[in-house]
Amino acid sequence: MAVPETAELTAHVPLALAEKIDRLAERDERSRASIVKEALLAWVEQEEERDRLTREALADVDAGRLIDHRAVQAWADSLGDGEPQPLPTIR
Repeated sequence: MAVPETAELTAHVPLALAEKIDRLAERDERSRASIVKEALLAWVEQEEERDRLTREALADVDAGRLIDHRAVQAWADSLGDGEPQPLPTIR
């Protein structure tokens, strides 16, 4: 089995954050590096998903798939009334 290529990254973090990472690593019997790697992977995946959703939303705007702001505001305002309005529809 081939070993994946890796790169070493160095980052300065606040001491309080480093101490939290160390406590988590000790608690879970893991290395500091594995904790940081997992957190970085989760953040990158989140940012990629955010980018995908943004591009999807912009494509909807370009295609004219919109919901009137006043309809959304009325729906949001109705949520505390006990009998919420139906969700606005795309026009």
